[in-house]
Amino acid sequence: MLAVDELLDLPGALDELRILDFSRVLAGPFATMMLADLGATVTKVERPQTGDETRTWGPPYDEHGQATYFQAVNRNKHSIVLDLASGSGVERGQALARAADVVVENFRPGVMDRLGLGYERLRADNPGLVYCSITGFGSGAGAHLPGYDLLVQALGGLMSITGDPAGEPQKVGVALVDVLAGLFATVGILAALRYREASGAGQRVEVDLLSALLAGLVNQASAFTIADVVPDRLGNAHPSISPYELYPTADGDLVLAVGNDRQFAALCDVIGVAELAGDPRFATNGARVANREALGAAIGHRLGERMGGAADRSPGPGRGGQRPARCLCAGAVTRAGADRRRPGAGRRARRLDPQPDPAVAHATELSQRAAATSRGLNQRSQAWGRVGSGHPSAPPWRTAPVGSARQGRLDRLDDRRVLGLDLGRPPRDQLAV
Repeated sequence: MLAVDELLDLPGALDELRILDFSRVLAGPFATMMLADLGATVTKVERPQTGDETRTWGPPYDEHGQATYFQAVNRNKHSIVLDLASGSGVERGQALARAADVVVENFRPGVMDRLGLGYERLRADNPGLVYCSITGFGSGAGAHLPGYDLLVQALGGLMSITGDPAGEPQKVGVALVDVLAGLFATVGILAALRYREASGAGQRVEVDLLSALLAGLVNQASAFTIADVVPDRLGNAHPSISPYELYPTADGDLVLAVGNDRQFAALCDVIGVAELAGDPRFATNGARVANREALGAAIGHRLGERMGGAADRSPGPGRGGQRPARCLCAGAVTRAGADRRRPGAGRRARRLDPQPDPAVAHATELSQRAAATSRGLNQRSQAWGRVGSGHPSAPPWRTAPVGSARQGRLDRLDDRRVLGLDLGRPPRDQLAV
């Protein structure tokens, strides 16, 4: 494996790419952050005074009053202030788009066209432009609706299959629809760039949150479309696999994830109930699903004995604050409730200005000094640079997005060696259009 210093000398897969990002909140910023991690230079456009709404989405905040939500999806970018309600702001946006490879926006359909920053207008000056639009519900019915993650989770059916069967529908604990849409947008942008590489022509990429969620429903959606089965809430259980859920034990909650008959036999052997593997009610996955309640009772009783006493609860959602149970079977059994605050578990995003400067359209470095893996692979953080100033040869493909910087130092945080980058504000003449 290459040392950290050697990895820093490798070029990024998207080093030569320049992205103009008009998006706000989560889906669009998530997509451009993924591209920035792969080496692209991303310029984030923010409104005067307030900037991106998520700058104020808190708590939690860091010690400088910056919302951690905003920092989660805006690393490795530069920020400039443009007043798109003014003629001069639109003209500057158009000029930046002429030099960009990719434009990303997530306004409601028609807004960018009215501003003079729509696809047709910009591609007239830049035929190779890849233009990505992310909306809540597309350009047809529902185009006027705001595309908030919670609304789409409800409308798209995700909440109907999430939560306790006896309780109310639940949203997922993170804005999963926005993340899915951001990933689909990233894939679409990369595909359009590949097409441009072959043809020289740009493309328009359109992604909407509702379609992203419907695609993400996968097996639950195909159960209905193919077999006319309407999925329902099962708590932590799986509709097609068993055992695959949370079990209580005397000293904590335990998650079992058993995907095949071999793993089930191994589980039974480990917990001392080998006879269950030969029981016709549980011999195959289909039989285990059909006899889910009987299997859950047998496993739950045995786990209570195995872990130090009889468990007093049936399988179901775990209780907060309970310490995690021990692992019993590698690959098939894992702990629930792992400590979320262990030293070195993550890095805070690099300090960001409380607000974009409303007076000057300058670039503000939005880099997170974060380790990409526990071995010290680092997310890319790159200073503003001229397109074409990177490595002369085509970069090799890498699975870990690491990069280079003109200046850098190694710091220590939580007993882990991580890369800390000293990147000052670039001279303003580099930003002249």
